[in-house]
Amino acid sequence: MQTLLIGSALLSLFHALIPSHWLPILAIGRQHAWSTYKIMWVTLVAGSTHVLSTVLAGGVFAALGTILADQAEKWTAWISPVALIGLGAYYIWAHYYHHHFHLHKQSTNWGIIGSLAIAMFFSPCLEIEGYFLAAGQYGWWFVALLALTYGITTVMGMLVWVWLALHGLHRLNWHAWEHNAGIITGVTLVLSGILSKL
Repeated sequence: MQTLLIGSALLSLFHALIPSHWLPILAIGRQHAWSTYKIMWVTLVAGSTHVLSTVLAGGVFAALGTILADQAEKWTAWISPVALIGLGAYYIWAHYYHHHFHLHKQSTNWGIIGSLAIAMFFSPCLEIEGYFLAAGQYGWWFVALLALTYGITTVMGMLVWVWLALHGLHRLNWHAWEHNAGIITGVTLVLSGILSKL
């Protein structure tokens, strides 16, 4: 049992460093001149929806076994990439339609935040599901402990990584980036969606 917990914690830590988990949030946050607090809050929301879908799928895998693993992968494998590519295509279109974006433009952006949360919800960490399958034999208390370990490690890892990226990036001169922010954000999202399919 201890091996399962350690393995799931390590996988969760590495999982949090995957660029598609934090780079779109960082790019969009910079695009819309979100404060550090707002970027961290959106990371928390998106990370939590990602963890929720993974834990829900994990509960199914723990209860029903390996038969559903292949079916779940077929269903979720295309939703997150399509959402990221669609959001990226919107940013590229808006860049050319509005000529360029300005980082000082402010709005609530609930649609964007919702899109990020949906994209993260429909991209559960299928790599961790093997741990849920194995944990099922030890009972639901152990499945819950595994879910808690995975959830805390993943969300905290994403928050720490975004915070570090923000504090390293704040030293850069963003003036040149401002004029091409829409296209950069769009390309980043499209690439994240494409690379998540590889």
